[in-house]
Amino acid sequence: MSDHYVYVLECADGTLYTGYTTDVERRVAEHDAGEGAKYTRGRTPVELRYRESFDSKSAAMAREYEIKQLSRRQKEALIEGDSG
Repeated sequence: MSDHYVYVLECADGTLYTGYTTDVERRVAEHDAGEGAKYTRGRTPVELRYRESFDSKSAAMAREYEIKQLSRRQKEALIEGDSG
């Protein structure tokens, strides 16, 4: 069962934040409440733009790292579903 997720949020200032969680809805609510990552505090509200699910934490964490290495343009293409 897939219970590990990588997600991308768009912050109120237009920046993108990538993270890992086991409960996307709870984590987004935490970010919105200012209780998430230090980066998203003060950049609320946030909007969930993308998520991927994984069977293991290690696979999800590896993918989170990959996404964090992408350029802004590449992240936007990922969000839009453009694989090219």
